[in-house]
Amino acid sequence: MELSVIIVSYNVRDYLRQALKSVFEAAQEIRHEIIVVDNHSSDGSAEMAEKEFPSARIIASDVNEGFSAACNRGINASSGEYILILNPDTFMHPDALAKALLFMNSHPEAGAAGAKMTDGNGRFLPESKRGFPSPLTSLFKFAGMGRLFPRSALFNGYYLGSMPAEEICRADILTGAFMMIRRKALEKTGLFDTRYFLYGEDIDMSWRIRKAGYYNYYLPDVQIIHYKGRSTMTDREGSLKHFYGAMKIFAASHLKRGWLLPVNACVTLLEKKALARIRLGRFIKK
Repeated sequence: MELSVIIVSYNVRDYLRQALKSVFEAAQEIRHEIIVVDNHSSDGSAEMAEKEFPSARIIASDVNEGFSAACNRGINASSGEYILILNPDTFMHPDALAKALLFMNSHPEAGAAGAKMTDGNGRFLPESKRGFPSPLTSLFKFAGMGRLFPRSALFNGYYLGSMPAEEICRADILTGAFMMIRRKALEKTGLFDTRYFLYGEDIDMSWRIRKAGYYNYYLPDVQIIHYKGRSTMTDREGSLKHFYGAMKIFAASHLKRGWLLPVNACVTLLEKKALARIRLGRFIKK
């Protein structure tokens, strides 16, 4: 088996249907398997996938165990030389898989590859390629310096601003919306860290791939649409808590001990401000 496509789904039935259609079209000439891991959806996602895409394998969980754990379920059930972690709220160009596999097969040093992502309006999503989120890089990002100096390697290092979006480049961090991973690299890094429930697992995995001696590549010719955040729209507060909690987990795992206290303090402050804005907005609507 050349490729295993793993899609973790949670209450995004219509987007899942669209994503599966695009995957099947893109994978026609590829020896592949498609595995959908449904995290206890209540909208009939698993039933739809089983009925409309009978050649896909559906793994329906009894509980929502989080994105990382669901990815691991899919990986353990897969057999492909390459594993594509794909979000259900995506739509890929028909040649996306072929181009990504061609690159991976011709670059043995590549542990993972990511795509050029645009949103539903055709705008480039800068998270397609990211640098290591060091304290300084993250500070510049949250302070808005990247917006002021979008092409600066220093001030926009978080999104690799000095690297043109039209050129192939090595990236410390790829997004889990489309992450094609070489199985041999995954055997060295281990599976996704299940402490990350919803966010951060792709950052952690990308960095562990780098530490294992491989490179991650951003491929602008591999193109997808990412509609973003469709599984999290119903619980914004819970999503924010997972988002900022993931930052603390990453800091504890990958930053020097001296940074933990100031980083955690900053993350806690950002989380409180974000939650306050949501609650204020809810109060104003009332």
